[in-house]
Amino acid sequence: MVRPTSLSSKTRRVAALATAGLAAAALGVASAPAASAEPSIRVDYPVSGTTAIKATGSSMALGPGTLETTLDFGNGDLTANLKMPAAKGEFKQWGVIPVSVTTEFIEATPTTGKVDLNTGATQSTSKVTLKLSNLKVAGIPTPVGDNCKTKTPATITLNSGSDWDVLNGGTMAGTYTIPEFQNCLLATPLINLTVPGPDNTITLKLGAATVPPTVAEMLRQIGD
Repeated sequence: MVRPTSLSSKTRRVAALATAGLAAAALGVASAPAASAEPSIRVDYPVSGTTAIKATGSSMALGPGTLETTLDFGNGDLTANLKMPAAKGEFKQWGVIPVSVTTEFIEATPTTGKVDLNTGATQSTSKVTLKLSNLKVAGIPTPVGDNCKTKTPATITLNSGSDWDVLNGGTMAGTYTIPEFQNCLLATPLINLTVPGPDNTITLKLGAATVPPTVAEMLRQIGD
């Protein structure tokens, strides 16, 4: 990760507006900045978190990863790119049979969001496909193939928490529904009986913002 770059107080004020949007990506997404005649800027945050799956009564640790966000100063629109490793989860089927699985969150469409340029409050929406691999039931590897994914993308909406600060990070949280899966070989019925459903929660904790060197130079020019 790029080290934070020291900025003047005026430049940091400009940077603060940009960093307000950084919590846009709830889960792994890649996107390009929205077209605009107004200036935009990108900032990076370290990010980690958890997601709780209601149907299985289990949770998975997310990260550590890096969140890259581009904010349009003109209208507060943002796009985001979350680089996060696959998550490993464990639960007990019917409360008895141990199950473990690896889950990837794959971009379906770019994350989009809106930042209040006065308060920094942020909301974002991501559409991601969940892909499963390395499934084991009672410790026995259970083939799911290379294309075991949700039939449709999951829509994840996040909102900034009361601890959110544009320079020091904070919490983004929300809920989402897991769609049914397909192409999981003979395991498809078991997975669809166990995993899909509403009211799953996700919480991301963002650390202090860092500014890539090229962005830092632009901020210095703005601050001069």
